[in-house]
Amino acid sequence: MHSARQKLLTTLAHKSFRLGEFKLSSGGTSDYYIDCRTTTLDAKGSRLTGEVFLEEIRNREWKAQAIGGLTMGADPIVVAVSVVSGELNGFLVRKAEKQHGTGQRIEGFREKGARVVIVDDVCTTGASTVQAIEAAREFGFEVVGVMCLVEREEAKGRPSVEKAAAPAPFVSIFTANDIRKEHIAQTDDTEPSIFAVAAACEVCGRPAVTNSPRNRCEAHNV
Repeated sequence: MHSARQKLLTTLAHKSFRLGEFKLSSGGTSDYYIDCRTTTLDAKGSRLTGEVFLEEIRNREWKAQAIGGLTMGADPIVVAVSVVSGELNGFLVRKAEKQHGTGQRIEGFREKGARVVIVDDVCTTGASTVQAIEAAREFGFEVVGVMCLVEREEAKGRPSVEKAAAPAPFVSIFTANDIRKEHIAQTDDTEPSIFAVAAACEVCGRPAVTNSPRNRCEAHNV
């Protein structure tokens, strides 16, 4: 894995990934939570984010003029890529048109017909990414690519994003499983195991028999 990409993965696993019981904005629950902003707003994490997104955009030869997404998950990504590139302009999509001034929904770069890339931090149901795609096209941008930092595969948001993005491709930098594996690899295995009550194995979801240093079932307690 490329150095910047590996460093970004390591940072996300350390700063942004937590195990436990969490309620998601989609209304569902999960045994883990990813808050990408603790990485994308970190000084080093921001630079790595900009480098990794920019490399992907250039490798795919999208020839984009700007990058943008729905506030506020996309905000730090947009700024990071714009600063690192020194050439890609940034724009932000409001969740609704503002009720004063010009009433515009697109803030920042506003050149109709421009080739743009839509970005988001986490794709769960894909709703925020789809909103950004629709708003960008309604304004008059040409969407040439769609990217997210982390894709939560279990929520099955990819089909919705791919349908909205078509014919532009949808690319995820990492999956939640990538982050989970890296997080587990970083965890210290030297602490003694203790009995876990009402916990699920973080590897397979079966009932856990230990919760120190990690929730593990009998099969994965190695």
